[in-house]
Amino acid sequence: MAKEMILRFSTLRNCYICKKIRMIQSMTGYGKSTCQHNHKTLTVEIRSLNSKTLDVNLKLPYIYKSKEQELRSLLGKKLSRGKVELLIAIESKDESAAYSLNTSLMKKYYLELTAFSREYDIPVTDSLLPAILRLPEVYTQETETLDQEEWGQLHKAVEEALEDTIRYRQSEGRHLEKDLRERIGKLKSLLTQIPPLEKQRREDIRKRLSAALEELKDVATPDPNRFEQELIYYLEKFDITEEMVRLEQHLDYFSDTMAESTSAGKKLGFITQEIGREINTIGSKANDAAIQQHVVRMKDELEKIKEQLMNIL
Repeated sequence: MAKEMILRFSTLRNCYICKKIRMIQSMTGYGKSTCQHNHKTLTVEIRSLNSKTLDVNLKLPYIYKSKEQELRSLLGKKLSRGKVELLIAIESKDESAAYSLNTSLMKKYYLELTAFSREYDIPVTDSLLPAILRLPEVYTQETETLDQEEWGQLHKAVEEALEDTIRYRQSEGRHLEKDLRERIGKLKSLLTQIPPLEKQRREDIRKRLSAALEELKDVATPDPNRFEQELIYYLEKFDITEEMVRLEQHLDYFSDTMAESTSAGKKLGFITQEIGREINTIGSKANDAAIQQHVVRMKDELEKIKEQLMNIL
């Protein structure tokens, strides 16, 4: 009995974990982590925004340039898609650290800036030198090499910042999922309001055709059987039942796809294209003012869904 209870608890726990993992993620995220190494404080920041592909931009101190490819690979495996920026900063507390000026680089900066000033007739002031000193790589730390211990600590800090970024993405994803489910619910509600209008539309078509035939009785006498055949053909041509059924299936598929454990942003985008196609067909075939009002409201909700999908992983 105890074994059965443990097994049931384990099964329920696994199901809960599966449900917990299954969520959509936003591509908007932020993560930060710090670590200490000797006299240094290393700060790692990661920012991500929406993008069709993975676009990684690294801002690294010179000492870590040799690890650029490894960092890119780590970011790609964890984040998979989005415009991602990794910033690593060093704050040194060792006042005795040996620094020197990169005079050749300073000279290059000076010549380019003065040439630019002459070309555009901009006066060179005393603020030029302080400005040059603030430019990248002007200061260099002598005899600085990256040891294995420092790289290990930095690598751990990057992983912690990545985990923080993913948690942020998941949190944003929960808000997006809630909004999407509400909008899909509105689309379903609008869809359920169309069948009664469709029934009335059919009756209106029948009445209009009958009235038109009444006006033609003085000219010719129509065949009742032929009239029924033509009426059935006309109603079938403008029937929207299949489109409504397919639209309902697409809406259900959209909801199911949001629960998948894998990245669903692109797939959801393809489904919204099919949803839009069915909505447009319903509007064009119905040719009815009341149904057209519902179609316009459905298009409005669908556009809002498309806007949200642009930020989904």
